[in-house]
Amino acid sequence: MATDRLRVLIVANMYPSPSRPSYGVFVADQVAALRATGEVEVEVFHWDARRRPWRYALAALELRLTRVQADVVHAHYGLSGVVALAAPHRLPLVLTVHGRDCHDPVVRRLTGLVARRAAAVVAVSAELAAHCPFAVSAVIPPGADLTAFRPLPRSEARARLGLDASPTHRLLVFAADPARPEKRFADARALAERLALTRPDVELRAVFGRPRAEMPLWLNAADAVLVTSEREGYGLACVEALACDVPVLSTPVGVAPTLLAGVEGCLCAPFEASRWATHVEGLLGGADPRVAGRAVAETQGLPATARRLLRLYRELWTRETL
Repeated sequence: MATDRLRVLIVANMYPSPSRPSYGVFVADQVAALRATGEVEVEVFHWDARRRPWRYALAALELRLTRVQADVVHAHYGLSGVVALAAPHRLPLVLTVHGRDCHDPVVRRLTGLVARRAAAVVAVSAELAAHCPFAVSAVIPPGADLTAFRPLPRSEARARLGLDASPTHRLLVFAADPARPEKRFADARALAERLALTRPDVELRAVFGRPRAEMPLWLNAADAVLVTSEREGYGLACVEALACDVPVLSTPVGVAPTLLAGVEGCLCAPFEASRWATHVEGLLGGADPRVAGRAVAETQGLPATARRLLRLYRELWTRETL
């Protein structure tokens, strides 16, 4: 190692940009957490291949021609791992799988090829690890930003967003892209329509693609956060809502079964409009629905994730130099 600190190259096909501030923000947060340890130098190689799959080939060529100064390469997402294999030196490769890598039949096969070449494969949840058709070395969450996501008075959050701050206005937040079929926004809408039969004060908002600084406000503004997904590799919205002490109703996907089990006021169950509506009605019986979720979310914080990744990097580097 040329320096006293490990040098890590992060390879990712998702990273925030001015036009898409929330795209791959969990990768950027993890990079910031690693840098904050002061124990590692991190460089990021990223590109955007959405609806332009040919960009993967260009990214691989560019990486191949780049002078890489790293001790470990860490790729986020299976197709990023394909690009990472083009790095000019045979460096230890860490591959983190996030969800579609292990569900989509085509992507899963390509991810499997990378996994066989990788020194370590990381899954972001135990549920995802169980779906992987290849060996997983560790389960390490992407990490939640507990500094940004913290409890705020609901009235303050709504006022800062320009929302109706009256206590009689009830807000359900769907913190995902409603256009993605696997998020099942139609179920959230069906729940809101059912509630509207007796609760005309209930509003459903799909919040997606907003500036990063707004998201803690939206979660704190909510009386409850809805996760109706068919699948989640992890479920960051669930963790971030818990960090704000906001009730979560989630299907049993990602980390929800583990994290919500011990939090009174939350629900983790397959979507059933009548059952979910009854639960929401119970929450709205209180003037300010809150749960004791912060302590649970702290087990998923960025500092803990960074420490676990550093241990993994060092183990791989030690193994490489023996």
